[in-house]
Amino acid sequence: MTTARERGSASLWLLAIGLVLVAAGIGGAAVGAARVARHQARVAADLGALAGAVHALDGPVVACDRAATIVSANGGRLTGCTVDGLDLEVTVEVAATPLPGLDRSATVTARAGPIRA
Repeated sequence: MTTARERGSASLWLLAIGLVLVAAGIGGAAVGAARVARHQARVAADLGALAGAVHALDGPVVACDRAATIVSANGGRLTGCTVDGLDLEVTVEVAATPLPGLDRSATVTARAGPIRA
């Protein structure tokens, strides 16, 4: 037997549980968006470094231009590029917006060049 004082308490519990589930879903979506941006930055950096390393003998300008083209085609922005002999190291940044109004970026550095023993 319920009293008049307890009437409607189930609605409040359902509302509270619903809000917790919505918050968990939003948090999960934010983490997912950040991970996707990180993977996108990693792919863009790896492909940009490989494409630029092919042109390392043509000079740093040509190699870095080629890397920048590939990085931008993969949704990234080239923020650093250095050529050291036959090695090319690129730093790539990808913008991420895990939640509206929360702008972040994922930054990754990749190196490509000959295998060293």
